[in-house]
Amino acid sequence: MLELSILGFLYEKPLHGYELKERIQGLSGHVRPVSDGALYPAITRLVKGGLVDSRTEPGASAAPRRTLSLTPEGRRELLARLREPKDAEITDGQRWFTLLAFLGHLPDRADQAAVLRRRQEFLLTPASFFYEDGTAVSVEREPDLFRQGMLRIARATGNEEKAWLAEALELLGA
Repeated sequence: MLELSILGFLYEKPLHGYELKERIQGLSGHVRPVSDGALYPAITRLVKGGLVDSRTEPGASAAPRRTLSLTPEGRRELLARLREPKDAEITDGQRWFTLLAFLGHLPDRADQAAVLRRRQEFLLTPASFFYEDGTAVSVEREPDLFRQGMLRIARATGNEEKAWLAEALELLGA
């Protein structure tokens, strides 16, 4: 998801490494902090892969700064990743939010709708944090107060997301 975030933010405009880190940190928040030890090697891989261009410019004080921008190949790669996300990017909440943050970059509304439909299908599949004999345990069947809380929060969040997905799909004409 780090590479998707890098490509997504650079699609919007060229950024210095620190600015990029700040944007990624804002998106992932405290859930998955971004370390320099993860960010800069990812940038290096993208530069070596021809997806990101890095150029050195004079800094505001004495130190030069690297400005990162997306190459045409990087733009194509981002759009391909958005068009055909991996299953984990549909099913994992934090990865889904990262994907959703950049889904508007896809120019084709039908492609956007196809991704939303995949998430919608996932949410319509009965699931739980807890299972008994292969069956999802519902909040009504869970005796533990704290597990009930988990299940109630997940249900409320899921219901709200399903409602938003239905509205978004209607707006997209899907």
